[in-house]
Amino acid sequence: MLRVPVRAGRVRGTLFLPPGPGPFPGIIDIFGIGGGLLEYRASLLAGHGFATLALAYYNFEDLPEELDSIDLTYFEEAVCYMLQHSQVKGPGIGLLGISLGADICLSMASFLKNISATVSINGSGLSGNKPIYYKQTCMPSLGYDLRRIKVTFSGLLDIVDIRNDTVGGYENPSMIPIEKAQGPILFIVGQDDHNWRSELYAQIASERLQAHGKEKLKIISYPGTGHYIEPPYFPLCPASVHKLLNKPVLWGGEPRAHSKAQEDAWKQILTFFCKHLGGPQNIASPKL
Repeated sequence: MLRVPVRAGRVRGTLFLPPGPGPFPGIIDIFGIGGGLLEYRASLLAGHGFATLALAYYNFEDLPEELDSIDLTYFEEAVCYMLQHSQVKGPGIGLLGISLGADICLSMASFLKNISATVSINGSGLSGNKPIYYKQTCMPSLGYDLRRIKVTFSGLLDIVDIRNDTVGGYENPSMIPIEKAQGPILFIVGQDDHNWRSELYAQIASERLQAHGKEKLKIISYPGTGHYIEPPYFPLCPASVHKLLNKPVLWGGEPRAHSKAQEDAWKQILTFFCKHLGGPQNIASPKL
């Protein structure tokens, strides 16, 4: 496997190329509100035959230290970088994101060209805390109210209800217009997500698709599973310091159920990308 630091125009990240002759189907991998650059999931995907770009978008090198808004033209540059790379097989690429990264991926799929398949891990399908821009289009943030924070017996903060209500349901102006996406979308949802109500948001997103004459959204929902659905055999992260609040918050998840969900979700992700991007089909087990 080849690890290639990426410093192309504004784009900052790391490209992992599988062993052997290419070109390979391409994926961009995006993480959440913590920022920085996380490479482990991209390297694992490369081990399954996908040229994968772990993409940073703030709080890394010369990128902005704070995230005031999300400008999709930066992510469009990353798509162009991938499609122009000699080792990436077009005509489109896949997107994989978790939490805020999932909502960025859903926005990319809705506004950008050449997105062939998108996986959202506990995304909301909303412009939640930060407005999302693409050229002249702006999706306003849904907003939140910190007065709705609950304090658990252990002293952790439970933020699951701090977001404002989605008034108007799937017609809310903060909803990402996923009906514009050209490729299929897979929602992976933890029913015990305490970051936000991922299962409810997935259902609203599916209602939006159907209201626009599209097929019902594919949702895989796991009971007893929290916000951070990682690759298999990663330990459950039940709580940690939240980047925005700078305080420890509860992410949810029961250890046994969450671990089993991580095994199955990884298999589902690989199968989904193999089907829609092309690639090796030997995804019988959840091995890393």
